[in-house]
Parts: sequence; C-alpha cells; structure tokens
Amino acid sequence: MNLRATMRGLTRGTTHPTARITDDDAVWVTTRVGSAPVTARFARVGPGPTLHRDIAVHAWGPGAQAFLQEAPLWTGEADSWDVFTSSPSWEQLPASWRRAHREHPGVRLIATGRLVDTLVCTVLEQKVTGGEAVRAQRWLSRSHGDPAPGPAPSGMRVFPAPETIRSIPSWAWHRAGVDPARAATVQAVVARASGLNRWNRAPLDNNLSRALASLKGVGPWTIAETLQITHGDPDSVSIYDYHLAHHVTEFFDGHRGDDSRMMELLEPWRGNRQRAVRLMYASGWRSQAKGPRLTPEDHRHK
Repeated sequence: MNLRATMRGLTRGTTHPTARITDDDAVWVTTRVGSAPVTARFARVGPGPTLHRDIAVHAWGPGAQAFLQEAPLWTGEADSWDVFTSSPSWEQLPASWRRAHREHPGVRLIATGRLVDTLVCTVLEQKVTGGEAVRAQRWLSRSHGDPAPGPAPSGMRVFPAPETIRSIPSWAWHRAGVDPARAATVQAVVARASGLNRWNRAPLDNNLSRALASLKGVGPWTIAETLQITHGDPDSVSIYDYHLAHHVTEFFDGHRGDDSRMMELLEPWRGNRQRAVRLMYASGWRSQAKGPRLTPEDHRHK
C-alpha cells in the first residue's frame, strides 16, 4: 500500500493544520474520537520494499487508544481493487489508465468515518477557488480548533468540535472571507452533528446519500466529495465540478463537455467510476488550459 499517495487526499498543502506529510514520508493527522482530541502519525517501518513494509501508527491524546482501533481504515485497509481489475470492464479502460495502475501500485481509498468534519471542509470548497477554500479551512482550525496533542508538527490543530463551530458569529465568517451561503450551510451541518455521527460507519447506500442530501445547501458535488473521503466510495463522481467534466470529456472526445456527457462516458465502469477518474489523473493526462481562471471573490468588504 502506498501510504503517501493513499492519504494525500487529506492534506491541503504542506502546512495544513489537520493533515500533513513530512519530509520523512510520515503522515500526521489530527481528529477526534467522540469529543476526545487525537494526533496520529502513520509511517512505514522495517526492511524490504517500501510498499511491503509494515505501517506503524502512533497516537497521542485522550482518544488515542480508541483511534488505534480504526486507524487501518484511514490507510484504506478495507479497500481492494481486485474485483475491478479482474472484471471485464477493466479491459475496456484506456491503456494509459491501466498502465497508471501498474505504475502506481498500492493506492487505496480511505474511509475516515468523519462525516461532520469532512462535510464542513467540503462546504468551504463550494464555488470558490482552491486557495480561498484552504484559507477558510486553515482559519477555522487555527482560530477555533484545539491544540494538537503530543509531538505534532508545528502549527497542527484539531478541527473544532461542532458546538464550537455553532458558536462562531456571522461577522467572524464574513471577516474570514466565507460568504453567507457557505456559512449557513456549515451551520446546518453542525446543527445535525449528533444525527450525522450515526452514519459515520454506515454502509454506502441510498439511505446514506439521502441523509446527506436532506441537509440544506448540501448537493451531489458535496456528497460525492465527502463520501470519497469518509467511506472510500469507489463509484461517486463529483458532478457540477468546475473542471472534472471538461477533463473527462476532453480525454475521450477531444473537446470539453458537460456532466451528462461525462456520466455517459463513465457508464461502462459503473460501480468503480471514482477509481476510473483517479486513474485518469494518475496517468499524467491533463487537459489544455483554456479561458480565464476563476477569479477569487472577496466578500469581506460587502
């Protein structure tokens, strides 16, 4: 299993407060078990090829012992590509995608089981640039989170508890550059935190998706982006994404298309469409840059 590539989806840059990959290829994360804060370090140990070494997990904080029981899920232990790679649909994949799987072995889908935290972070990514989203996430953790227990890298914090987020006044969101729509959706998520926590380890099915869709301001894109992290969803595709449909359709058709065309093209791999998308990016293919970039919008002076 490729530890760095598998857990990289938790990081947002090299100095993110809640997940970080250090120069020694260790992955540091902070989280909570219930209300108890935890810092954990994942690292390869022992002899032999890197992908075959054991993964050692050390944890600190009041929730450390409980976290160690679920730590394997954070490394994708429950995920397997075998059913996909042995299916007839595998041979229908573009050759460059199948080659990417061979060249990047050991990449798995993680399952953190942290719906509230992941939903909040994903909501902050709605309809803004990556830079704006990361700034909002960092502000939330650094201004309202708790200190990371143990010997965590400098600047790491534990994501704020739902009750803490609920107490943040509207003017603070505004000053942090979070528009009223996203701030209201975040508050809708944390207001339902206790109910959402019951779905943290629920099976991937329509009931789970309906539960998330019942939250005001949470739509298909937010649900897909969330379940890819919390439940290792191998099939969810981020429709309404600013770039994804253009990339997929340009790969197959040679020109930019919409979500409908993207889903049509990915239909042969239903059940593993998220895996197919990841292979596309792992293959090194990139669409041509066309048109202006999305310009960040500053809401703080409105």
